[in-house]
Amino acid sequence: MTIPQREGGRILVDALKIHGVDTVFCVPGESYLPVLDALHDVQEQMRLIVCRQEGGAAYMAEAYGKLTGRPGVCFVTRGPGATNASIGVHTARQDSTPLVLFVGQVGSRMVEREAFQEIDYRRMFGQMAKWVAQIDRVERIPEMVSHAFHLAVSGRPGPVVLALPEDVLSALAAVPDSQCYQQVQAYPSPNALKDLQAHLAASKRPLLILGGGGWSVEACADIRRFIEANQLPTTCTFRRQDLHDNRLPTYVGDLGLGANPRLTARVGESDLLLAVGPRLGETATGGYQLLDIPRPRQTLVHVHAGAEELGRVYQADLLINAGMAEFSAAVSKLPPVNTQNWQNWLTEARADYLEYQLPPAERGNLDMAAVIKFLNQRLPADAIVTNDAGNYSVWLHRFYQYRGFRTQLAPTSGAMGYSVPAAIAAKLQHPQQHVICLSGDGGFQMNGQELMTAVQHQLAIIFLVCNNGMYGTIRMHQERRYPGRVSGTDLLNPDFAALARACGAEGETVSAQDAFVAAFERAIILKGPTVIELRTDPRAITPNESLDQLGKSGG
Repeated sequence: MTIPQREGGRILVDALKIHGVDTVFCVPGESYLPVLDALHDVQEQMRLIVCRQEGGAAYMAEAYGKLTGRPGVCFVTRGPGATNASIGVHTARQDSTPLVLFVGQVGSRMVEREAFQEIDYRRMFGQMAKWVAQIDRVERIPEMVSHAFHLAVSGRPGPVVLALPEDVLSALAAVPDSQCYQQVQAYPSPNALKDLQAHLAASKRPLLILGGGGWSVEACADIRRFIEANQLPTTCTFRRQDLHDNRLPTYVGDLGLGANPRLTARVGESDLLLAVGPRLGETATGGYQLLDIPRPRQTLVHVHAGAEELGRVYQADLLINAGMAEFSAAVSKLPPVNTQNWQNWLTEARADYLEYQLPPAERGNLDMAAVIKFLNQRLPADAIVTNDAGNYSVWLHRFYQYRGFRTQLAPTSGAMGYSVPAAIAAKLQHPQQHVICLSGDGGFQMNGQELMTAVQHQLAIIFLVCNNGMYGTIRMHQERRYPGRVSGTDLLNPDFAALARACGAEGETVSAQDAFVAAFERAIILKGPTVIELRTDPRAITPNESLDQLGKSGG
């Protein structure tokens, strides 16, 4: 059969169709005009979401990858566009999220001349991505796009960056298409499963730690069967609380920022840590203090999709290189061990979690603990809640109970500016589900311009902006180390409700709990976006501490 000639941009878009891409996020640039032209002809199959800044576009693609398990796709132009988008690549790397970033590049004859907006992306993105390459020949587009998608989803999922020289995209070639990518993951061996059961049978104080990327609804269901059959106390790592229903009697809390001190103590008291998915990085290990390096005193079983992560920091008693779906399916079929040894251990750990759910005494007319408790009771189980960096998030992590897979969208990288674009990606992907975006005043202003993207697509998202007039996390650390010496942490903020109305969204400002509840009830029935500014007490820096207390104690 004769293969027709196609322009490079057309070959690329045809490849995206073959790989099942249904949504593309971008900020347009002249460096990839042939791609934009080809996208014009596939509008029925592939949505093009035009964003206001490349960081927002990359965040949306990353959130899409988290939600679906398929690579999020983002197009940006060279130089400034790529540098803006790099924050999404870094987030995808640390969060193990499949992402493919396409970057327009200068023409091939201009390379290495520091042409207009030219950057060597191999050196720029370096270790930030699983693979960084440039497509220098038009006939190699199907091959290299296929490799990018395979890499993004296989092993430890992550980001891939492909640079697209202008002349390659406009060149003609008669080249066959590739097939759709396949995900490749390792399986646990029979001997590894046998050893795992032996460690469980010998344990008296086991603790299961869930985290990392590569999970799915089916994998969560399988690991839940394993957990319930063996009555294992289960904790989730930072911003992975939606991997196990928080209402279940086996859930005992999260190992994140602001973790329950009794839970972190139990990590030390445990005689078996079964870590399924997490890298066991800084946050999950309390700054690498909860487990001894290199040899933890607890028996450690570490399961991870990336072989390069196993043994990287901790020498485990059993290392299992396996995908989350593959491991969870295998252990769900294992016969349960005798669980009588740790029934009291589980009961006490669950009681500790429930006690930590009780909020301290209310502070101010609009207390964040009461706000989160209201959301917990008001929202359905499939509601998606997004957030990013900031001390306001500690209330969400502590008092909100996640009940369904991928109802928590937040960066484990701790990046600011994530929650607004993530909420937009979530609502585009799941229009029938409630999407609530929780931001700090600083974080909202980092990508708040994407509110116009929500207005343009009439997305019924509720944006809650916690306004305390400061970069709260930094102020907390500042008061602990340098009490009374405020420097560089104050914020002069706009009227967020008025800003929302100027963008075509609804906007309200509240400073009391009753007013918040009423505003939320008005917003939840609307067909477009609403911003509710929460005027909170700046002294309430964490659920248990105030700025006054920090200043007096000096930390």
